[in-house]
Amino acid sequence: MGDIPRGNRPLSPHLSVYRLPLAAITSILTRATGQAMLAGILLIVWWLLAAVTGPQAFATADWVLRSWLGFLVMTVALWSLWYHFLAGIRHLLYDARLLIDIAGARQSSIVILAGSVVLTLLTLILFIFA
Repeated sequence: MGDIPRGNRPLSPHLSVYRLPLAAITSILTRATGQAMLAGILLIVWWLLAAVTGPQAFATADWVLRSWLGFLVMTVALWSLWYHFLAGIRHLLYDARLLIDIAGARQSSIVILAGSVVLTLLTLILFIFA
């Protein structure tokens, strides 16, 4: 088998030949955001447990949560929450046999991506300036 000349043929399907549709990418991202929300939930649970444990534990947890890394993790968790929420609404529409065609799936993917970013920014603006 090793002596058969294969030529310069690409593998099928290969990344240079096949590109995932946007609906497939957003479907994969829905699963990833479900896992990403866990980081935010763990930080909030740690913060709440530290609040009932004592002032030193709370000061440490509060410092981590208010640091730039904590803000980044909580912002990603917030975006994940909005994204996952909008993707869930899309799946309800799929169950109702709406947006099943290729064009509808692509448009709903764009709406989910843009909507999650806009809702995250609005939530951050309300949180910071309220």
